[in-house]
Amino acid sequence: MIKDQVVEEVRKARQELAARWNFDLKAILSDARKRQEHSGHKVISSPAKAPKPV
Repeated sequence: MIKDQVVEEVRKARQELAARWNFDLKAILSDARKRQEHSGHKVISSPAKAPKPV
């Protein structure tokens, strides 16, 4: 199987980020929100979708 260099870089970055926050998802998301808030970019939220009836 051929290794994709981009995929390998993304996996490495993900692993490093997770390790920085001791694999604590709440801490990772909190950091992401803070970086997003301070980025200066406009943030757009999409409305929640109603669940489909069964």
